[in-house]
Formats: sequence, C-alpha cells, structure tokens
Amino acid sequence: MASDYKVKDLSLSKWGLKEIAIAETEMPGLMALREEFGNLKPLKGAKIVGCLHMTIQTAVLIETLIHLGASVRWSSCNIFSTQDHAAAAIASKGIP
Repeated sequence: MASDYKVKDLSLSKWGLKEIAIAETEMPGLMALREEFGNLKPLKGAKIVGCLHMTIQTAVLIETLIHLGASVRWSSCNIFSTQDHAAAAIASKGIP
C-alpha cells in the first residue's frame, strides 16, 4: 500500500481507531461479510477507488474492502464533512 496521503492531524489516529472499533459493533452487515468471505478474499486483484464522505463508517467500509482482498485508494468528497480522526486512522494503517 502506498503511504501518500494528506491528513490534517495524524495524532488523531488513536481516537479514530477506537471509534472504528465501536462502529464495527454497529455495522453487522459489513462484519458478516468479513466473517463469511474474509478467508476467500473474493475481491483479490480488485482495485477500488472511492470518493465519499470520510467518516468513521466509511473507514469501516474501507477496511472491509481490504479485508476481502481489494486494493483501495480513497479520497474525501467534501472537506467540510471529513472526520479528521477517521482520516488519520486510515492513513495510520498506510491506506492512501
């Protein structure tokens, strides 16, 4: 994974990672996909580029796509809706 990203404050990543863990408990559909198909890596070889509001929920989606085997690159579609701690958490994992 590339490490080229632009994030306002990477020190927010710890908070973001904690929020992601909480959000995972509130997103059973994505967690079920990870559990059922994670070992199969059905998205292996897929290159997915997304442009969506960068929120904690979007971070869970991004991590799910990666867990299913995809290569992911993401951009926020709106600087005013970006949750900086979510962006920092994703960047801290080396996800561009």
